Amino acid sequence: MSSSGTVSWREVLRGNVVAVGVVSLLTDLASEMMNPLLPLFVAGVVPASAAPIVLGAMEGVAEATASLLKLVSGRLSDRLGRRKGLVLIGYGLSTLARPLMALVATGAQVIAVKFLDRIGKGLRTSPRDALLAEAAHPSRRALAFSFHRAMDHTGAVLGPVLAAGLLYAQLGYGFWRGAAGTPTADEMAALRLVFAVALVPGLVAVAVVVLGVRESAAAAPGKAELRPGAVPRLPRRFYGFVGVATLFTLGNSSDLFLLLYAHEKFGLGMAGLLALWIALHLAKVAGSLPGGLLADRVGRRPAILAGWLLYALCYLGFGAAAALWQLVVLLIAYGIYYGLTEGALKAMVADYTVPAQRATAFGVFHGAIGLAALPASLVFGVAWAQLGPQAAFAIGAGLAVLATLGLLLLRPERRG
Repeated sequence: MSSSGTVSWREVLRGNVVAVGVVSLLTDLASEMMNPLLPLFVAGVVPASAAPIVLGAMEGVAEATASLLKLVSGRLSDRLGRRKGLVLIGYGLSTLARPLMALVATGAQVIAVKFLDRIGKGLRTSPRDALLAEAAHPSRRALAFSFHRAMDHTGAVLGPVLAAGLLYAQLGYGFWRGAAGTPTADEMAALRLVFAVALVPGLVAVAVVVLGVRESAAAAPGKAELRPGAVPRLPRRFYGFVGVATLFTLGNSSDLFLLLYAHEKFGLGMAGLLALWIALHLAKVAGSLPGGLLADRVGRRPAILAGWLLYALCYLGFGAAAALWQLVVLLIAYGIYYGLTEGALKAMVADYTVPAQRATAFGVFHGAIGLAALPASLVFGVAWAQLGPQAAFAIGAGLAVLATLGLLLLRPERRG
């Protein structure tokens, strides 16, 4: 800490902040080796007519499970006064579950493996975010969370790159063929090998949790703070904040719709879509640290307000884009939106709470926005099918503006 009482970024990016960031990078690398390939893989496991149903059930069951478990694990972490154990169990379960996808032979097994993976995510997320909040000085929490998101997005870039390299090594230039139709036996074998290799970065991530992450001393309840096992009530204004964030999430559909839009409107094939997905995550990486620094300097609320307004403008722009270069420029701006909001939102959760209730608060926050993400993509998809993509993007922009107005009216959080 400097003589002026401020905390430099070097004092924040160390210890648990760096260790948890490395864990997230490795975990997302393993996940993103698989996720972009799952639709093609499912098409080779089940009949073509059943593939959309299996994918929809897989995502719906998985995300609902993760959202509910984030509520449970946050509460449990605060009652125990411990974070690391739940974080380790969560990452360990996901690491062991993901490679099982290489062995599945039915649609039900695909759903079951994804279900196990999301159980791990649900168990670890709230305690992990509480651990990060307690590892950083209050004046630099947005930077700590933004660094974590930058590492996460970096893994999301490296994962598809590594998967592409493995597929090329097995299939040669055939890897670049279109994904329409049922995958061949050779392609299915190559996909299974990629899924199996995803075990390696996952195991390294678990090792980093064991050796590099330390338990949070702030998590243990003090005698003057509460009786053992009790968790103080969350402040009412915190629930107002969660409500506003949930409203925004209802207009925040899956980014996979952007790939579908690029395919349908601009004719991008498999290679082009993969490049666009990597470019999007590179933009997120580039925006994360500057966005966190700005949120700590000017305040979390102004950063989120600016980010949500930028989101609304980007969504309106996506619907109006007439050329591929315009879509690419908008994607870069879209990455700035992520940088302005991801770290700032989590920092605000911590600002509203004390350590003994922090994991519970993150559980409520993640649970609410996680459950809202399901109808968000459903509404977007239905609006796209019935009214066209421009109308769907406009609805998302309108909900973002409403959430911005709601945040303006919300009572300010406390900092400290």
